[in-house]
Amino acid sequence: MKDAAALSTFRHLPPDKQERVLTAALEEFADKGYHQASLNKVVAQAGIAKGSIYQYFPNKEGLFSFLFQQALGAVRRTLTAVKEETLEQDLFSRLEKSLRAGVRFLREHPRIYNFYLKIQYDKNVPFREEFLAVIRRHAAEYFGSLVRRAKARGELRPGVPEDAVLFLLDAVFDRFLQATALSALDVTLGLHQAPPEIVDKRIREIIGLLREGLAA
Repeated sequence: MKDAAALSTFRHLPPDKQERVLTAALEEFADKGYHQASLNKVVAQAGIAKGSIYQYFPNKEGLFSFLFQQALGAVRRTLTAVKEETLEQDLFSRLEKSLRAGVRFLREHPRIYNFYLKIQYDKNVPFREEFLAVIRRHAAEYFGSLVRRAKARGELRPGVPEDAVLFLLDAVFDRFLQATALSALDVTLGLHQAPPEIVDKRIREIIGLLREGLAA
């Protein structure tokens, strides 16, 4: 993954100017995808000189890669907070709160999530396979820390294969969030644009099924 770091000129900008540039870039990439995104529109929206963007990032790929790192960091901070706040709770309570946090993040940061969807579904995004591998590794690390603690506490059925559990949790959570965000992927649960009480009900159902299948 090349050019993920911003140039020093960007890092030395005032924080509010950095925020303007990144917000404008996120809007453009999330709404239009990598190839249709226009750096001219980014600089116009950010209110900076046309040539400035190349003083801040080596190229379009570099800006996109930097945004990916920023977005991943925001997700990690959210999940780290959940993990720390639920440290003494059982696995399934932690999973329920993790999924609620994911839905809340999606709704509070729709463009970050749409940015992820562009990477997920556009095969021509630069470094796509690397980006997706990073996301999946992060998910495995997060769920792995929860599952290992649960196993140490005797909360899981003996003999449950950890690697299969991690795959299952990643698949269920990722699919749930995508159904919440995209009507085309929401054909059974009625999650898309659903009121909070419906989403809460579905979260409880999903976690309940996981509990029935995995709990000791």
